Amino acid sequence: MAWRGSTDIKDRIFGALVYSVPLSIAFSFSLFVRDYIPQVLMVVINIFLIPYSIIRNIIPFGDIVIFFALFLLVVRNERIKHFIRFNTMQSLLLDIALTLLAMGMRILGSNLITAVLSSVIFMMTLIVCIYSIIQCALGKYPDIPGISQAVYTQVP
Repeated sequence: MAWRGSTDIKDRIFGALVYSVPLSIAFSFSLFVRDYIPQVLMVVINIFLIPYSIIRNIIPFGDIVIFFALFLLVVRNERIKHFIRFNTMQSLLLDIALTLLAMGMRILGSNLITAVLSSVIFMMTLIVCIYSIIQCALGKYPDIPGISQAVYTQVP
């Protein structure tokens, strides 16, 4: 992806922190695989999700408020660096996709197929979020096929 200036440590932290939004939604899909994930990784993920969980639980309709706040105050704010806006928009698109998948899974009900699909959705989201967080820590733009291209059309 295109490189748009340098990033400092603050930008890297904020760029990585926004991936707590899709990761928190992905936890609803993790019921069948939690026992197979190393406890150390689960503890690290839970620590990473603490700020988002606190805000979501304090504010009424916290998920919607956080979504619109991130979209309107970060993504559409031209004064914020492109790196942060790009990562915020990418995490919001992941959030939308996971929300739609969660609604579809509720329609399917509970059976073996939904258990397998839930596990796959959780693992794929976990991998994408870890990849994106590592890329942000390195100061690079995470390139997720399909999603990153859509983000570049939304974030000038």
